[in-house]
Amino acid sequence: MAFPPEELLPTTRRALLHRLAVGQTEGRTPSLVGAVVRGGRMVWTDGRSMIDDHRPDDDVQYRIGSLTKNFVAVLVMRLRDEGALELTDPLEKHLPGTSAGGLTIAQLLAHTSGLASETPGPWWERTPGALRPELADVLGEQPMRHPAGSRFHYSNPGYALLGALVERLRGEPWGDVLRREVLEPLGMTRTTLSPQAPHAGGFAVHPWADVMLPEPLEDTGVMAPAGQLWSTAADLCRWAAFLVGGDEKVLGADSVAQMRRPVAEPSGPDWVASYGFGTQLRRQDGRLLFGHTGSMPGFVAALWVSEADDLAAVVLANATSGTPTSVIAADLIGIVAEHEPRLPEPWRPLAEVDPELLALTGPWYWGPSAHILRLRADRALELAPLGAAGRDSRFRALPDGTWTGLDGYYAGETLRVVRAADGTVSHLDLGSFVLTRAPYDPGTPIPGGVDPLGWQPS
Repeated sequence: MAFPPEELLPTTRRALLHRLAVGQTEGRTPSLVGAVVRGGRMVWTDGRSMIDDHRPDDDVQYRIGSLTKNFVAVLVMRLRDEGALELTDPLEKHLPGTSAGGLTIAQLLAHTSGLASETPGPWWERTPGALRPELADVLGEQPMRHPAGSRFHYSNPGYALLGALVERLRGEPWGDVLRREVLEPLGMTRTTLSPQAPHAGGFAVHPWADVMLPEPLEDTGVMAPAGQLWSTAADLCRWAAFLVGGDEKVLGADSVAQMRRPVAEPSGPDWVASYGFGTQLRRQDGRLLFGHTGSMPGFVAALWVSEADDLAAVVLANATSGTPTSVIAADLIGIVAEHEPRLPEPWRPLAEVDPELLALTGPWYWGPSAHILRLRADRALELAPLGAAGRDSRFRALPDGTWTGLDGYYAGETLRVVRAADGTVSHLDLGSFVLTRAPYDPGTPIPGGVDPLGWQPS
């Protein structure tokens, strides 16, 4: 019997509200709303406002800025999964006629295209999109800032190109495609391109005085895929749940998981921030978070998911700057994780097991290096060094009897079981590496051969 997630304890809810209230006061924001997701559903939401006896609820729309990119990336991944494109395709193959045609779709998704961060002036976020009616207007005469693929360089025009790509392949505006293919199936009826009441107004707060200035609200036209969407805390909680496990009506779990893998492996063990396909990754307080942040004049937003804690948090505010929504959202996750840590799933034996796969488990050796092979559900395998740090990976079973690496050094590499003439297992082949049951087993085809004298004392 499956039990629904428990409600949060009163002390936890009080701590969450306190963090939100501190954020509104110290950030000097007219209003903000927060929400927490656990077990795939919203378990807490509250708001704070400059108006007495008023709290924005989870149905009030705020502009979510670059969180829009997360949605656009899902549309592109849907096209990939349908076979309409490959992420390695150059843009020119599907959207000809731009000055960025040689860039790949993957580079645009991951901000490794080398394109400029912003459009040519004037500031696109505060001016009407009619000033930039064509893609050429958002790219300008010199759109490249770095060699393609050489580094991460955030590019808003890059997502304008991806929105145009969706429109070209679907034959209709990207916003209509988003509503039909993503928002409606997920029940996100309050996520829209233009504000729908009730919605917050956007303000700038003076840095040195407690006074406000209304920010202009513009339709950004072809730049809309970079930051146009409005949404609510309730809708974004549904989105957070989708980002964890996917939804076959929209995008499967494997493709959603691919979006949150760093495109370029972060350097060093202490990396703080990275980027996948339309998805930001961040380490904070020892916790790995994924999601996205966003800002537009008058608004800042953040959505973070901690898969390990089975938690997500959303924070929306209607001030141009000063309110650290990213930090607040991470803190909301931390508060629940500290007050009510996730209970591990009960250990359960596998529902079924193939005796031949079971026989593969245990120690294997790459040369003299000892590894352990473990059997997981759905014929999946896991290979890890024994007693030392090193190259470990999970492997997914394929219909042809091989396995493909899902992560780590062996991501995308093929693992094969090689059998001798009598049908017994000879060795494992992992991307040309030979793994044997004994260190440098002379009975297996070790590259370079094995000294006939074998292992010897000094």
